Amino acid sequence: MSDWKAKRFWKETSVVDAPTGFTVVLDGRPVKTPAKQPLHVPTHAMAAAIADEWDAQEGVINPHSMPVTKTANAAIDKVTVQHAEVADMLAAYGDSDLLCYRADAPEELVMRQAEHWDPMLDWADTALGVRLLPRTGVIHAPQDPAALEVLTGNTHALDAFELAAFHDLVSLSGSLILGFAATLDARPAAQLWDLSRLDENWQEEQWGEDEDATALAEIKRTAFLHAKWMFDLAQTR
Repeated sequence: MSDWKAKRFWKETSVVDAPTGFTVVLDGRPVKTPAKQPLHVPTHAMAAAIADEWDAQEGVINPHSMPVTKTANAAIDKVTVQHAEVADMLAAYGDSDLLCYRADAPEELVMRQAEHWDPMLDWADTALGVRLLPRTGVIHAPQDPAALEVLTGNTHALDAFELAAFHDLVSLSGSLILGFAATLDARPAAQLWDLSRLDENWQEEQWGEDEDATALAEIKRTAFLHAKWMFDLAQTR
């Protein structure tokens, strides 16, 4: 097996205009996606963030240190070609949203879920025009089809770059409502992440910290905050 790895070969990284927005060039050569598509992004801010990632590479290129580039690649190579399928998959979270599935005991957890999650369901009613109803236990109970139709329409309205970021906001938190709350700045992204971890944080209070679980949660938290930043970059004209 070859151990060859791509290394930095360029001296200058810059942002230039592209037919559909902006792109990054390395010594005048445009960056392409893994599928060999032009890396054209919708905003200068996003292109500048990508350029910063490429410019920070020294020696061997480390793709793990380039999250904006990675998400932009996904938007172009994957989301653009299957936008409807991705949107439908994410919209389906609304029918089993994390915020709607509540514990029946102990009372402290029941009260904590209501205290912190009910306001987000109220926010969705006001900001999105949908009222999702909480359920006790883990058995699935369908939500109002009319509410789900609204959420589906809002999800499909996102462009490929927004949807790529939205994918991580929803899948990492387990909540379509928290995903929309992040995109609409209902609360700081860090607070929304904490809301998605309410059950896990309560368990940790009862039984103590699991170092492996904590490390994994921090990786997911970083990814969630990055997804919020990526969504904002897609809208910063």
